[in-house]
Amino acid sequence: MCGPHPSHHSTAYNLNMLDRRRFLSLSAAAAAATALPAQIPTAAKPGHLRFVFFTDTHTQPELSAADGTAQALRKIKTHKPDFCIQGGDHCFDINAIPRDRALMLLDLYAKTEHSLDGIPVHHTLGNHDVFGTAPAANVPASDPLYAKKSFEQRYNTKTYYSFDRNGYHFIILDSVGITPDGEFEGRVDRDQLVWLAADLLALPPGTPVIVVSHIPLVSAIGQYKPDDRLAGKKHNYFMVDNSYDVIPIFEGHNIIAVLQGHTHVNETVYWRNTPYITSGAVCGNWWHGSRWGTPEGFTILELEGGRVHWRYDTYGWKSTSPEADFLTPIAHPTHTSAPPPRFDPF
Repeated sequence: MCGPHPSHHSTAYNLNMLDRRRFLSLSAAAAAATALPAQIPTAAKPGHLRFVFFTDTHTQPELSAADGTAQALRKIKTHKPDFCIQGGDHCFDINAIPRDRALMLLDLYAKTEHSLDGIPVHHTLGNHDVFGTAPAANVPASDPLYAKKSFEQRYNTKTYYSFDRNGYHFIILDSVGITPDGEFEGRVDRDQLVWLAADLLALPPGTPVIVVSHIPLVSAIGQYKPDDRLAGKKHNYFMVDNSYDVIPIFEGHNIIAVLQGHTHVNETVYWRNTPYITSGAVCGNWWHGSRWGTPEGFTILELEGGRVHWRYDTYGWKSTSPEADFLTPIAHPTHTSAPPPRFDPF
């Protein structure tokens, strides 16, 4: 599906060959020496924010998908969010198609995003957002939009970055690795791990942090149903392969939520008192109805005083080409506003 990426985000590194503890301690020490100011700043008092995490729009002209995306965004607008985070996979897809169609899909998505009427959107790289890397696309590596460069140029951002809003710190990760055999894999590369450690160490202690990763760092998705798409795959389709390199960097920091997409299934898993919230997809089952009992939708989050509350919302989409779901869709999945458990059984 994808070809090797010549940029510094390449996943050619084999982190399994590193002594991870030594690597992380060295990167943390280096970050502390270079990133921290002489005096640790005081954390701003976190206030109130409402934002929407919508992911996996997979916009295309077929199946009325562009109309469905616009309908979802109009529903999002009614919640009056301060901003939105798009969790990746904007179009379906720009990996293995000719350049002209890829550009058409990118323009089509941009047109549908106008339905938000100027509400700011922060974008996350998804595995279907990597341009022309599959051999079938016949796009040369010299193309100025090749691989992740199309994302950076289209959304005027790096593939991983951070920003602050009203006392909260947001980290957007690039969880998409491109392998030499033309596949994608879930991976956060070594350069990004060093950056992540430095970014967190530069924060005032106690700053509430929300992390976003298109491909899940933590999920139980593989436990729910056998998936035929895994047959013959050399790489982990569902998960970030090296989550064990990422999650230890969170230790000692106030990570109040991790937002994830990719699986199209609404799910929350707690690990180390942090909720890993995987949102269902705007497109559901790629515009064919619900996906493993999760209807088309998005996640609304309220932040208040350093605490996070969330719920999944649907927008009433009816597929033009429905396919049977092995689970009955839950129109309004149960959510919790309770604080996380105060114990860790491990």
